[in-house]
Amino acid sequence: MGHGTGEIELDGKVLVIKRIHVTYRGVAVAPDQREAFDRALAAHADGCPVARSLRGAIEITTSFDGAAA
Repeated sequence: MGHGTGEIELDGKVLVIKRIHVTYRGVAVAPDQREAFDRALAAHADGCPVARSLRGAIEITTSFDGAAA
């Protein structure tokens, strides 16, 4: 499951989303699958329609906070 947080800044008189960070939790990854999981996590934004639409306007980062299976 993912949990997102956003950072909003004032641009003139308008609030603008500048950054979004998503932390994935509650996913158990077997030690022998961790490298593949990390690659997928690093590359998934390229296949996400929302992330691709926001690219260049809003910085999107991800991380994983989970236990080994």
